[in-house]
Amino acid sequence: MTIEIRDLRADELRPWLVAVETAFGEGVREERIPGFERIIEGDRILAAVDGDAIVGGGAIFSLGLTIPGGELPAAGVTAVAILPTHRRRGALTELMRRQFHDARERGESLAFLWASEGSIYQRFGYGLASLSSSIEIPQSRGGFRTDSAPEGALRFIQRDEAAKVFPAIYDDVRRRTPGFFTRSADWWEIEVLDDPEWRRGGAGPRFHAVHEVDGQPEGYVSYRIREDWDWTGFKSALEVRELFGTSHRAIRELWRFCFSVDLVATVKASLGRPDHPLLLMLAEPRRLKLTLGDALWLRILDVAGALAPRSYAASDRVVLELSDHFLPDQAGRWALDTTGDSARVQRTDAAPDLALDVTDLGALYLGGFTVAELARAGRTSELTVEAGRRVDAMFATDQRPWCPQIF
Repeated sequence: MTIEIRDLRADELRPWLVAVETAFGEGVREERIPGFERIIEGDRILAAVDGDAIVGGGAIFSLGLTIPGGELPAAGVTAVAILPTHRRRGALTELMRRQFHDARERGESLAFLWASEGSIYQRFGYGLASLSSSIEIPQSRGGFRTDSAPEGALRFIQRDEAAKVFPAIYDDVRRRTPGFFTRSADWWEIEVLDDPEWRRGGAGPRFHAVHEVDGQPEGYVSYRIREDWDWTGFKSALEVRELFGTSHRAIRELWRFCFSVDLVATVKASLGRPDHPLLLMLAEPRRLKLTLGDALWLRILDVAGALAPRSYAASDRVVLELSDHFLPDQAGRWALDTTGDSARVQRTDAAPDLALDVTDLGALYLGGFTVAELARAGRTSELTVEAGRRVDAMFATDQRPWCPQIF
């Protein structure tokens, strides 16, 4: 029997969640459902249905994604899963096709996600657009290379005050960091500040501290303590959940604070910047264990709609020969002209300068990778001399893309 992809009905959320969570090898937490209902958009949930049974599906958050030079409405794809009993029957392919169609109908030129497996989503044109870092360091080795005097002051705040203070700090960072996405008030409450036991993973509750200069907030940190003691003393870890600053001094002072919390042996953080500032702040950077991994995957749904609003670092005109087997209407030759006040993108019959796949364009788009890097991986082809260097000069950014939250 053919698996149907259709809109989810209002009374089907729980069986949909059961199917999706089962596919991910998890169970439905009843206490999570009310919060999920508040942040999910009912008209953006798709169900994969076999007869009367829901066997999978996917959903989209309508988000604003920061891109170089601005922000675009984008489809934040989440909860995509098909039960293992219904694999390899075309359901996922049809689900992706429907999601892309619906997103383009809404004027979204981009779709983005965190991939459970990158190989799955590359089949549908998603490219690896950003990296994420995880760090671990003995707290005793967290000394800075320079002995600058502390600036400003830190104080602990409770969740209700954090809900008022943190969003402005986050938005300041978001507006200038490609890869960040918008957070609604409900998102802040449910996905960021809510602290149920099941989210703690055996660690303690979240603590929130704000850094202020002359009474004005410049940064914040949220963290947990994972307690561990034996007969020799404490071995506990401080686990940073979020740390953002609107100034360099705020970032420095927040890390200084993390390295000074009592009864802590190790400081850990995940979902950090790929170009983590601690490498250049520490007196002993070798003691910092830093791991990089894939983060955002980006799908260009509308080439002109995605490239034209972006800012560029160099004035030039190049012709891209783009391959796109899943959305063939986006394949072909595109002229990108950045010589004017704003970029112009249009179809052309002119000779191409660079041949690449839509996954490669996704990797370039936020500034996470360069043509030079893609070429070393055998993924792009220069068709005119210095084409790769020219495109890299155009797409260069002063901020590495960074997405600090999995959704």
